[in-house]
Amino acid sequence: MLNQQTFDKLSALKWHGLARALEEQLQQPEMASLAFEERLAMLVDAQWLWRENRALASRLRQAQLKFPALIEDINYRHARGLDRSLMRSLASGQWIEHHQNVLLTGPAGIGKTYLCCALLEKACRQGYTAYYVRAPKFFRQLAVAAGDGSFDKLLTKLAKTQVLGIDDWGLSPLNDSERRHFLEVIEDRHGGRSTVLASQFPVNSWHDLIGNPSLADALLDRLLHPAHRIELQGESLRRADSKKTPADCDPQPQATSGGQWPDSKEVEP
Repeated sequence: MLNQQTFDKLSALKWHGLARALEEQLQQPEMASLAFEERLAMLVDAQWLWRENRALASRLRQAQLKFPALIEDINYRHARGLDRSLMRSLASGQWIEHHQNVLLTGPAGIGKTYLCCALLEKACRQGYTAYYVRAPKFFRQLAVAAGDGSFDKLLTKLAKTQVLGIDDWGLSPLNDSERRHFLEVIEDRHGGRSTVLASQFPVNSWHDLIGNPSLADALLDRLLHPAHRIELQGESLRRADSKKTPADCDPQPQATSGGQWPDSKEVEP
């Protein structure tokens, strides 16, 4: 009876990790040989781990990653100019702490989306908030918000997001409203947040994609200084994978609990 009252109170306090650990301790007679301080420390650790895992799951849901990508699973075997030392540096998270950007460029199929998602996933594991979005959808969101009066609210939400990943940047030249809206977003983030841009086009062509010279100068100044550039090149990973014989292919990937599939062209076997 006393135990049930304790569990009820722990549930009311939402100390579910501690309650689960306490239940496990009660089912293990050998725990009685441990000192009170040791058992208490184990319970506190269990509650702390439960809260950390719950917070991580929430950050990953909010990030809306296209792939459940892991920076540890990046494929360095394919010749595409990916600098392992740079990726190791980015994995430390210092670029986020210092509010720096990452610019990913390269041809279609070279793995930009996976790298973008892997950087954002690692950021989530390090305790940062993140959000992934493709550029066409992003500009639609900004346009809708500007039309229904929620633009300032959306800007505030984006400004609070510590790592913003925009994929397929520059698929089409920006129109006037897109240029101005994007400048608002980047201005709010400059010097206080980090942005990842993935594009098929080299950075030196972005000025023309933006269009308006004055706005292009303002945008690029904020995006490029400071920024880490990852300039990929070479054959498409998908095309290279299609040339493999059955004996060369990696094992079939398994679905994750979220119903998503890892990008098997990127995951190391």
